[in-house]
Amino acid sequence: MKKWIVEDVMSTAVVAVPAEAPYRTLVDTLVKHRVSALPVVDDFQRVLGVVSEADLLRKIEFAGDERPRLFEGPQRRGERNKATARVAAELMSSPAVSALTGTTIAAAARLMDREGVKRLPVVDDLGRLVGIVTRGDLLKVHLRPDDEILADVRDGILRTLLADESEKVEISVDTGVVTLSGKVDRWSTIDIVGRLVRQIPGVADVVDELTFAFDDRTIAPGIGFGVA
Repeated sequence: MKKWIVEDVMSTAVVAVPAEAPYRTLVDTLVKHRVSALPVVDDFQRVLGVVSEADLLRKIEFAGDERPRLFEGPQRRGERNKATARVAAELMSSPAVSALTGTTIAAAARLMDREGVKRLPVVDDLGRLVGIVTRGDLLKVHLRPDDEILADVRDGILRTLLADESEKVEISVDTGVVTLSGKVDRWSTIDIVGRLVRQIPGVADVVDELTFAFDDRTIAPGIGFGVA
């Protein structure tokens, strides 16, 4: 079963700017390419930071009121300082929140949520820019054809976990919703199968209609089975 990573969904035609790019150039570049943020790179294409529309809007937000206030917090003071910034190096958020090549799309989604960002520059092990992935890109996995998802369930999970018994489980997939029916040996098998299927990229939901021959919850309650 294929593990989906950021390279599978990212954009490789990334518009980036040098650290010395002036404010007006940044605005022009955002508008021209219809993007909301720009990675800032050095001469070796290593990512130094990211300039977003929010960073550029500080010049409008604090126009005529650039001087820091007495009891202003450090974050607000930093935002106010960007109102007088002239080049990308002074405007960018640094260090950039980025994803290494090979990062799974699930890990990328968690990183975006934790850091409160809408996009991630994708970098190689030397920190060089190779692409950019957005929230919308991560959602592309839910455009996977149903037959691909079905194959992942059948070949990647059931035949691996149940071997010959996998033929006793019927699978159907409709717009990403996986329905499982049939009978397996024990309750714990249903539990493991359900959790593994939910981790398949593109699965929107799982309808579990499986039954079992033996309820092993009474023998080993609370077993985690090592499934994330």
